[in-house]
Amino acid sequence: MLSISAASALWFAPFVIPLCLYVCFTDMRELRITNQANLALVVVFVLVGLIALPFDDYLWRYTHFAAVLVAGIALNAGGVMGAGDAKFAAAAAPMIHVGDLRFLLALFAATLLAAFLSHRIAKWSGLQRLAPEWKSWSSGKRFPMGMALGGTLALYLILGVFYGS
Repeated sequence: MLSISAASALWFAPFVIPLCLYVCFTDMRELRITNQANLALVVVFVLVGLIALPFDDYLWRYTHFAAVLVAGIALNAGGVMGAGDAKFAAAAAPMIHVGDLRFLLALFAATLLAAFLSHRIAKWSGLQRLAPEWKSWSSGKRFPMGMALGGTLALYLILGVFYGS
């Protein structure tokens, strides 16, 4: 059972999942996660979080945003991740219950592996001809991490709806 409440996951999911899909799409197409998508994710937390979470928990989760943003900036400066990836992770962080961190990291690892393999299989099998203008096909070793980040947040909320406390 996850620590996130099923009720809060249910509140966030209808607003967040479409944004996650959009992030996956734009990162595949353009190799970038837009500031508008990240801002929309923050706005969803600011507005829906007031309804979905107890007020003290709602306020505390802004520290999740700050901590992940600082870590993301450092990782971006070190060349480990893109700036859009770092901003998306920070925008998503307040929606994650801190008690689910180990589960979330395992879910991210599985989602990252699945996203990487499916992207490379699509690229090498000729499926990329369905969308030949997408930059991720010809990006060399670069990988659209938005697929894994968006997929992880969407799966976390879906699982939270069914298995949350």
